[in-house]
Amino acid sequence: MVNALGNVLLPDRTGIPPLMSLASPLVAALIVAAGRGTRAGDGPPKQYRPLAGRPVLAWAADALISSTDVGRVLVVIDPADSALLNAALPHGSKVLPPVAGGATRQASVLAGLESLAANPPDIVLVHDAARPFASADLIKAAIARIRDGASGAVPGLAVVDTIKAVDAGERVVGTPERAGLRAVQTPQAFAFAPLLAAHRAAAEQGVAGLTDDASVMEWAGHAVVVFPGEADNTKITHPQDFAEAERRLAGGAMLNDVRVGQGYDVHAFAEGDHVWLGGIRIAHDRGVLAHSDGDVVLHAATDAILGALADGDIGTHFPPSDPQWKGASSDRFLAHAAALLATRGGRLAMLDVTVVCEAPKIGPHREAIRARMAQILGVTPDRIAIKATTSEKMGFTGRREGLAALALATVRLPGDGP
Repeated sequence: MVNALGNVLLPDRTGIPPLMSLASPLVAALIVAAGRGTRAGDGPPKQYRPLAGRPVLAWAADALISSTDVGRVLVVIDPADSALLNAALPHGSKVLPPVAGGATRQASVLAGLESLAANPPDIVLVHDAARPFASADLIKAAIARIRDGASGAVPGLAVVDTIKAVDAGERVVGTPERAGLRAVQTPQAFAFAPLLAAHRAAAEQGVAGLTDDASVMEWAGHAVVVFPGEADNTKITHPQDFAEAERRLAGGAMLNDVRVGQGYDVHAFAEGDHVWLGGIRIAHDRGVLAHSDGDVVLHAATDAILGALADGDIGTHFPPSDPQWKGASSDRFLAHAAALLATRGGRLAMLDVTVVCEAPKIGPHREAIRARMAQILGVTPDRIAIKATTSEKMGFTGRREGLAALALATVRLPGDGP
């Protein structure tokens, strides 16, 4: 599919309903991930390189996906990276089908804005895929500035070093007063309509080289305010930045608070020709009776992670009384739990699931289930265990009236533990 500007829209991976159907419909987030990141050294683009076991992009998206203020997240990519994107971000949750970017950051942002314009939000956040440490508080602060009436708002830090302006020969030609300087970060927040109009005007007039979206708004004559940024909200640019980020996420975080949560789910069989287990469609002579897709494995796993976080249960986050979850794909539920864990600085150590049923047979699908759940959770398959047992023809599972799943999740959170 091609949009009005000729930008390629990549295939829909989510089946998510339109923007206005979600609880927070007015805010969308745009993650710019089409660059090649050549300064980061050899290898794949930096946004897809592993950082503490997950791609950088996955860390950058976590706070946006889990934010209750953000209704949609759109990633702008190089089409050649579509497989990398599928591995980096979970299917479902709030993530829209990706959009192909342009030759420059400016062109890529415009492509994303044009895609969002089909169902426009009031506010848009633009975030760099190489900034994995933006906090939930920073996102709230950015949105609040626009809701308070600003056209644009960017997080910024006071400059502590003396800055020198130099000419082409590296000779100093000036020393700006640093009291009036700020080093700006992302996510940057804007009223959607003015930002789209500014980008369109810059493109039509051939104005290039504007390095961030605040610059585009400034060029178009809009006032942009700066609010306090976060020193931890660093951008990964050079190879040494990966080492520092690894230390922060692994050693520096001191994930010594080890917790275990349990989950359980059951569904009765009904008319149908398949069941969903662990995100895999399995042919069967029955279906299941459920509000969503009835995936007992993903439901139990979701509750196990939520239990370890002491953050309610699946019904709390996705009430069955809400019609938007009718027939919903359960990978969205598990991805949401994973995002909550990541937002709290935690990591999944192990997920152990037991399926109880007489049929279908789980063994032939075990590795596919492990791979799919690992993809949703952003971990390697060796952290997912899938086991199966029967109930020796006793009880409702033994009578083939339904199937059940039990899950135990072990997570690590920052802190010293109990």
